[in-house]
Amino acid sequence: MRTVRRTSSAALVAGLDGVTVRGVERRGKYLVLRFDEGARAMIHLRMSGQVLIAGRTDPRPAHTHVVMGLSDDAERGRGEEVRFVDPRTFGEVVAYREADAAVLVPELDRLGWDPLLEPEAMTPRRWRALLAGRRRQLKALLLDQHPVAGIGNIYSDEILHRARLRPGRRSDDLSAQQARRLLGTIGEVLAEAVAHGGSSLRDAQYVDVDGRQGGYQAFHRVVDKEGHWCGTCDRARIRRSVAAGRSSYWCPWCQR
Repeated sequence: MRTVRRTSSAALVAGLDGVTVRGVERRGKYLVLRFDEGARAMIHLRMSGQVLIAGRTDPRPAHTHVVMGLSDDAERGRGEEVRFVDPRTFGEVVAYREADAAVLVPELDRLGWDPLLEPEAMTPRRWRALLAGRRRQLKALLLDQHPVAGIGNIYSDEILHRARLRPGRRSDDLSAQQARRLLGTIGEVLAEAVAHGGSSLRDAQYVDVDGRQGGYQAFHRVVDKEGHWCGTCDRARIRRSVAAGRSSYWCPWCQR
């Protein structure tokens, strides 16, 4: 099973059997389930993964790779289960002990600043020093989870458009004003996206745990709008190019 790569399927089953869920948290793009006695599970959706909660008698979607039964709901007669669905099998589920986190999920400790969890932790002065020290294209920097955690391809384009900065602009080439504008825009775009339930594009890969699509795609200014007139300036058509190895949407007028 490609979904289980760091341990064995038997270790995953053993790590999830009979445990009690004590909490669920997000760290960047990672979901962490906290169980009793130091047991943990990490879930990463990658490109096409979904975490769904459904009744045990409901048909399971194709490409359902991991199923976790919820016994508490079963006692109330609801009989629900958590399903990890992933058509491309890029995502993964890892069961581990908290004491083994540094070995099995070391990337969790290497995550950078999380704009949603700790918005006040990044001051304008620290942010400008981070940008100057990295000396990278802005698109690549935003996608790198070490300086900033939780930004993916969609939101990097929306953030850069609202900040009026090109994806290929060098991070060490920003003025103090541009750096502050980018910092503020990161928090604004991510908060709005969460408020609207995330973004579901034409492939409909992203849904919430109840299978509902997000609504933020209706507010996208550039993503998936190649050839359309820019709704911000109405002076240029949205272009699509490749930056940091990923498709990037941007406006040649707004992002001069």
